[in-house]
Amino acid sequence: MPIMPDATTAPSPPPRWTQDAALALVFLTRLPLPPIGPLNGLLSGPLAEGAPARAMGWFPPVGALIGLAGGAVYAAAAALHLPPLAGALLALAATVRLTGGLHEDGAADVADGFGGGRDLARKLEIMRDSRVGSYGVLALVFSVGIRAAALAALPVPAAVAALAAAGALSRCGLAAMARGLPAARRDGLAAAQGRPAMATVLLALLFGIAIAAMALGGPALPALAASLLAVAAVAALARRQIGGHTGDVFGAAQQAAEAAVLLTLSALIGAEAIGAAA
Repeated sequence: MPIMPDATTAPSPPPRWTQDAALALVFLTRLPLPPIGPLNGLLSGPLAEGAPARAMGWFPPVGALIGLAGGAVYAAAAALHLPPLAGALLALAATVRLTGGLHEDGAADVADGFGGGRDLARKLEIMRDSRVGSYGVLALVFSVGIRAAALAALPVPAAVAALAAAGALSRCGLAAMARGLPAARRDGLAAAQGRPAMATVLLALLFGIAIAAMALGGPALPALAASLLAVAAVAALARRQIGGHTGDVFGAAQQAAEAAVLLTLSALIGAEAIGAAA
């Protein structure tokens, strides 16, 4: 006679933080969750209520993993004696492959919308259009070019650390932006995500600071300041242009913050390396 499963021995759901971290990984990367197991049905059940907003607290650790993947490619390129700029471009290509170009797409849409729209409705319409215009193409060229040039100025160990730190720091201010700015649309991914709690904002900032401190040491504070200033600048621009945030605005903020971090580190660490060599 088959033994019926006892409801009291059914596996308990995973802790809430596990769901939040897994959702951050799924949202920011193209890495799929296993189709079975305790994380199956991630957005169902009582623990999932408010999960999209809470997941923003886990964006920095996921960003650090994305950066480390790029750092591994950069180190491999250096081991093959490829030019630093080629290695930097390959490293960025690896991060784009992992994220599916999520942030780059947002930056291009924001550039097209803010640059080509004459009023609020038109700006939002352009940002929702899947086609990329001249402003968007230029935004991508400058974003990739600036980050690659800054990365190529760093020695290999410093570049790997910089990519990990930039991946975390460029995402640690996004929860603060989501809390401080209203959604520009009533529909869309950003509106559905909800407003994160202050605890989520603090968690993201603590993760970003801790990861940057471990990866960079002394330059962590200037890099943190650069990332937050970049996010604040994009937030101020979005408030003026469309009255709030969208998913594309988050992508633009991440790109601006990552470029700001890498530029800051290339100025600080690169100058030290040149001085030591002299």
